[in-house]
Amino acid sequence: MGRGGQSLARVAVVVRAGAVPLWWLGVVAAGVGFLIPGLTGRRIGGYAGAALFLVCAAVVVLVRRRRYAGWADAASRAGKFDILQDRAVTLRNWRRAHRWWLLGAFLVAAAFSFVLPIAGGLVLAGVGAGLWAKALWLGARERRDDALLWVRTDWAGAGRPVGKRVKGYRTTGIAAGDAAPGGARRRR
Repeated sequence: MGRGGQSLARVAVVVRAGAVPLWWLGVVAAGVGFLIPGLTGRRIGGYAGAALFLVCAAVVVLVRRRRYAGWADAASRAGKFDILQDRAVTLRNWRRAHRWWLLGAFLVAAAFSFVLPIAGGLVLAGVGAGLWAKALWLGARERRDDALLWVRTDWAGAGRPVGKRVKGYRTTGIAAGDAAPGGARRRR
C-alpha cells in the first residue's frame, strides 16, 4: 500500500458472504432431518422449523441494525490511494475464516434432527436468509445515499463489519468496485 492507502472491503459483501453457505447447509440439514423421523416426528419438526426459520431470519436482520446505520451516517470519503478489495476475495476470506464454524453448525443441525427433525436445518437456512435480507437493506441504503459503504479490512478482520475494532466506514461512488449495491455481483 503506497502513500497511506488502506485496503477496504465492501460492508454489504462481508454481510452477504455467509448467506449462501448457511442457506444451502441449512437446506441439506433439513433434507437429512426429513429422512429421520426423530423423537417428535416430521410434522411437528417441520412446523417448529418454519417458526424458527422466521424468528432467526428476523433476528439476524434486526440485530445491530442501528450500529450499521450509525457507521453509515458518519462515514467519510475513501482516499485516493485506498485499495478496494474485489468481491471474490472478500467472499473467499470470509468463507475460509468461518469454514469450521459452518461445518460445526451443519453437524449440530443434522444431529438435532434426531430430536426435532427438519428444525435445525431451517434455523441455519433462516440465518442465511436473514444475512441476505440485511445485505439487501444495506443495498437499498447505498442506492438511496448514492454511495457504497466500505470498511477497512484490518478493522473488519475475518467478517465483522460492525465489530469492536471498527472505527468507521468509508464511502465511494456507486460505480466503484466490482459489486453492485447490496453486495451482489455487478452485471456488465
